[in-house]
Amino acid sequence: MRRAFELLAPWLLLAALLGLWEAACRGLAIPPYLLPPPSAVGAAIASGWPSLIVSTWNTLKMALLALAVASVLAQALALAISLSPTAERAVRPLAVILQVTPVIAIAPLVIIWAGADNPARAIVVLAAIVAFFPIFSGAVTGLKAADPDLSRLFRLYGATRLQTLARLRLPSAIPYLLEGHKVAAGLSVIGAVVAEFVAGSGAAQGLAWRILEAGNRLQTARMFAALVVLGLMAALLHVAIDRAEKAALAWWRGR
Repeated sequence: MRRAFELLAPWLLLAALLGLWEAACRGLAIPPYLLPPPSAVGAAIASGWPSLIVSTWNTLKMALLALAVASVLAQALALAISLSPTAERAVRPLAVILQVTPVIAIAPLVIIWAGADNPARAIVVLAAIVAFFPIFSGAVTGLKAADPDLSRLFRLYGATRLQTLARLRLPSAIPYLLEGHKVAAGLSVIGAVVAEFVAGSGAAQGLAWRILEAGNRLQTARMFAALVVLGLMAALLHVAIDRAEKAALAWWRGR
């Protein structure tokens, strides 16, 4: 019984909040353009689901592509600097500066460089910049996390740097890489949405554009509908990455 209540508790809380929201909108006669009730949001989702599905796929596609680009670049750079402490001291400050610079500040430049007729390319680049640092930081930290005793044992047996990297440091870095990718997956969605807002172009046709389009027409229920779908998409992506991480960690521990 207790287990069932624990499983149902989040859904019961959500239902209570939606009920209070609906009652407040109806009881206080709040204008729908200011705050639509959940029933209006549900109706907007039901009526606009074909376009919402297309926009969801467009946003997810750009976010996943950005995650893949960030993963390849971050891991390649981390591997390159792992062989040279001097290279790490030179590269890390630049990576930190890139991380702390708001993506919205550099978005206009990236949009100009990508071309006004290629907003999707600019969105992928900006989302990849946002997702880059967690993977890079996790890779660098993981490559340093190898057991010192095993490192000395490798040196004792005359292992080269590449052998130590392939057989000791890379396997030790797997948990850190997985955690970095889990964080970066969420950031790639955030980066894609923010970049699409800044681009202000309907060519990409993502969820951010649906929000902008509905907001310009004061169709607040449609704005909430796009936000709900965006939240569900991000939550499902997080669950998928989390389960993949657990499966990979189970395999890694078995090895």
